[in-house]
Amino acid sequence: MISMDLVTLLYLIASVCFIQALKGLSHPTTSRRGNAFGMAGMAIAVLTTAALIVTLAAQGSAAIGLGRVVLGLLIGGTLGTIMAKRVEMTKMPELVAFMHSMIGLAAVAIAIAIVSEPHAFGIAAQGAPIPTGNRLELFIGTFVGAITFSGSVIAFGKLAGKYKFRLFQGAPVVFRGQHMLNLIVGLAMIACGLWFMATQAWLPFIIMALLAFALGVMIIIPIGGADMPVVVSMLNSYSGWAAAGIGFSLNNPMLIIAGSLVGSSGAILSYIMCKAMNRSFFNVILGGFGAEPGAAASAGGSAQRNVKSGSPEDAAFLMSNAETVVIVPGYGLAVARAQHALKELAEKLADSGVTVKYAIHPVAGRMPGHMNVLLAEAEVPYDQVFEMEDINGEFSQTDVVLVLGANDVVNPAAKNDPASPIAGMPILEAYKARTVIVNKRSMAAGYAGLENELFYMDKTMMVFGDAKKVIEDMVKAVE
Repeated sequence: MISMDLVTLLYLIASVCFIQALKGLSHPTTSRRGNAFGMAGMAIAVLTTAALIVTLAAQGSAAIGLGRVVLGLLIGGTLGTIMAKRVEMTKMPELVAFMHSMIGLAAVAIAIAIVSEPHAFGIAAQGAPIPTGNRLELFIGTFVGAITFSGSVIAFGKLAGKYKFRLFQGAPVVFRGQHMLNLIVGLAMIACGLWFMATQAWLPFIIMALLAFALGVMIIIPIGGADMPVVVSMLNSYSGWAAAGIGFSLNNPMLIIAGSLVGSSGAILSYIMCKAMNRSFFNVILGGFGAEPGAAASAGGSAQRNVKSGSPEDAAFLMSNAETVVIVPGYGLAVARAQHALKELAEKLADSGVTVKYAIHPVAGRMPGHMNVLLAEAEVPYDQVFEMEDINGEFSQTDVVLVLGANDVVNPAAKNDPASPIAGMPILEAYKARTVIVNKRSMAAGYAGLENELFYMDKTMMVFGDAKKVIEDMVKAVE
């Protein structure tokens, strides 16, 4: 048996753990501690909720649902454990998008249950109407959850990049009158929500939910693949607000606090990343940004140009004879799973007297912090990893920059071409270094579908091939 006073106290402790988790995750050196706080907080919250359900069941108020709750915990915990063990580093963005979609769907499912049987949740007496305030909370929780679910499904498809379905492809899906259609659907959704609040009828609630599902798809499809890191962060915020909205309906302080923390931190991260990509925060919220239609096609149709290429041995010679080397990791490094080989290369260069640093762009990879996680997995020392604003001033004094699978985040067009779709986007200024070595599988355009002028500069040497194989060959060639 557990008392409500103890439940409240344990929920408060769990909330403090979540706050400490966010604080710890703000810096690589404290990220492990942050994760530990987060896991502890969630364990306390889950066990407390389970104990509360057992207490209610013993009192006869929740006996019917107890078995289902335990079954749900077992199924969810088992699936989560399996997914976490099997997921590859390159699939982490898709996993995050999938988790966001589940949170959104859960919010919608809970809202439907509350509207169906409000007395079972203690919101209203049996046969009595739901209070107006609760109807507002259900309205907000439902449409935010529905948008989060369908938007995350589209984001999952775009991040996976292996489905032929047009909406799941990286290129933006745009058409004439798109924003006006989004506005009409949004206004219709709000109108149905107000109708539901006034009548508590099922028809407006169902229409509102369906319109929200459709709106989630429509605000994500015009966003290009290069902007997906911001989308992942934005959907993270939406999932938090959806959980908080349902927390108010359930009068559950744990859901309110945890959801608000996720929602606010996700919004702040989205704002920071928008600044890093020179995007408008409000355009992100409204789904009105992304690469211009046809950008990728025009890039792919450009004339063949000559580049200077070399071997891994040539690259190793240049780096061995340099005083400073800055490594720029990108998604290609994650795809090749080459982070451990890269650490070995950096160690051999350091043993030869070369100063080695890593330069991280805020949106490199497919989700916020993707490259930081990748390097942390290989146990790269934190003091060698630098954010864009901290290292950009050093590129002009750097002997060699090694770009591994990065493309758009080092593209000089962002600074030199006002007509480029990425114009104004802050980049890692690798082009200022004395020598640039770029490893790519081919000369294919990056995720934004744009050619990179850096690859055609006289100071640049291309080394083609799988990142892991190329880096391993570099390691062997370093004296």
